[in-house]
Amino acid sequence: MKSSTHKPTERVLNILQLLSEKRDGITLTEIAQSIHAPKSTIYPIIQTMLDRKFIHLDKSTLKYTLGISTLGIGASYLNNEEMIKFIKKEMNYIVNRIGETSQMGILDGGNVLYLLKEDPNKDNDIRLVSYVGKRLPAYCTALGKALIYQYNKEELQLLFPEGLKRFTKNTVTDFDTLEKQLKKVKIDYIASEIEEITKHVCCYAVPLNVNEKPVAAISVSIPTFRITKEKIELTTELLLHVKDKVEEYFSAVNFEVDGGAMGKELR
Repeated sequence: MKSSTHKPTERVLNILQLLSEKRDGITLTEIAQSIHAPKSTIYPIIQTMLDRKFIHLDKSTLKYTLGISTLGIGASYLNNEEMIKFIKKEMNYIVNRIGETSQMGILDGGNVLYLLKEDPNKDNDIRLVSYVGKRLPAYCTALGKALIYQYNKEELQLLFPEGLKRFTKNTVTDFDTLEKQLKKVKIDYIASEIEEITKHVCCYAVPLNVNEKPVAAISVSIPTFRITKEKIELTTELLLHVKDKVEEYFSAVNFEVDGGAMGKELR
C-alpha cells in the first residue's frame, strides 16, 4: 500500500517533536541527523518556522528551541479551563492524601505524552525522568500500560515494531509478558511498573475511559523505599476513586473522542 505521508509536513512535525524533547536546545546539524534529512532540505523549513516564531534560535549557541507560537497552540489545546481545573483538583486530592507525585498523560503513537503533573507541598526527594511535554514508551510506564491495556499481542507488535527496548533491569522486553500484564489491567483497571523506566521508583495508574475506551490516564509515582502494602492499597483506592469521578465528569459534559485520541477533549 502506498504511504500517504507527506514528507515536508512530516519533517515539520518531526522537528517540533524533537525540540519538545530537547529542552536545552539542539543545533541544525543535530536536527538533520536526528530526523535523517539533509541540512540543505530542512534549512528552508527551519527558516520559515523561525519567521513564524514556532522555533527560536539562540545566536550565542546556535541551538534551536521551541518558540512562543507553540505556546499559543498548546494553550488552545488546553483551553477548556473548567475541565483542566477539575482534573487538576482531583490530582491534587490524590497528592494531598498520599504525599506523592501524580501525573496525567495521553497516548501519542507508542509513547505516553505527559500533560499534567502535580507535586506534593514538600521537597520532592525522587527524580522522575518524566515531565510535562515529555514522551516515554508506553510499554514500560504505568500511564502507558493504562492507555494500551486493551491491546492484544498482535496490536502491541504493530505499535512497537522495533521491539521493547530495555531501560533498566526490570523493563518488560517481551510481548507475551506485556500482554499478560495488560490482561490484569482489564480486570482491576490498575496498571503498574516497578523500576522499569526509573530506578528506585514505582508507579501505579488508571485509565480514564470514554465509551469504554481510554483517552487518558492518571498515575502516582512512589519511591521504592516508601512502598508498603498499606500505601499501595491507599494509592489504588485513590486512583480508582478519581477514575470514577473524572469519567462521571466526562459523561456530564458530553465529552467526546475523535479517532480514539484526546482530540476534542480539551478544546
